Amino acid sequence: MENPFKYINQPLKEVPPELKAKVMHDIAMAKLLMDLAVLFSYNIGNVIDSVVKSRKK
Repeated sequence: MENPFKYINQPLKEVPPELKAKVMHDIAMAKLLMDLAVLFSYNIGNVIDSVVKSRKK
């Protein structure tokens, strides 16, 4: 078995443009899904904080 660590100090190779575009698209879709999840879900910390504050009143 060849030692994979001997390639660490090698210069980086250029990534094909179509692969780079696909990866960037996948990252953008993941970010969009995370933003939508935040938008349509409750922030439990804020909900608990508001309930505790409203009970004190």
